[in-house]
Amino acid sequence: MCLGIPGEVVEVLSDRPDLAMVDVSGVRRAINIGLLTEDPPKAGEWVLVHVGFALSKIDEAEARSALEFLESLGQAYADELAALRESRIE
Repeated sequence: MCLGIPGEVVEVLSDRPDLAMVDVSGVRRAINIGLLTEDPPKAGEWVLVHVGFALSKIDEAEARSALEFLESLGQAYADELAALRESRIE
């Protein structure tokens, strides 16, 4: 199963403005934010992440609600977080 997972932007990488460090349930990864060029996310904002790309910005209430739902999925969510831990954008 592939999920879109909310993540909080920690920082936009100064040397790669198309990448942002995003915290997804304690896992920090560089995520491509190139699809959001019209309204790029800033530190403290939330994005919906799928396969290493930020698909859209979401508000914190929507992010919290989605995270609660995802955590209720149990193993499927745990599998997605494990895959995220192992992914890297070079």
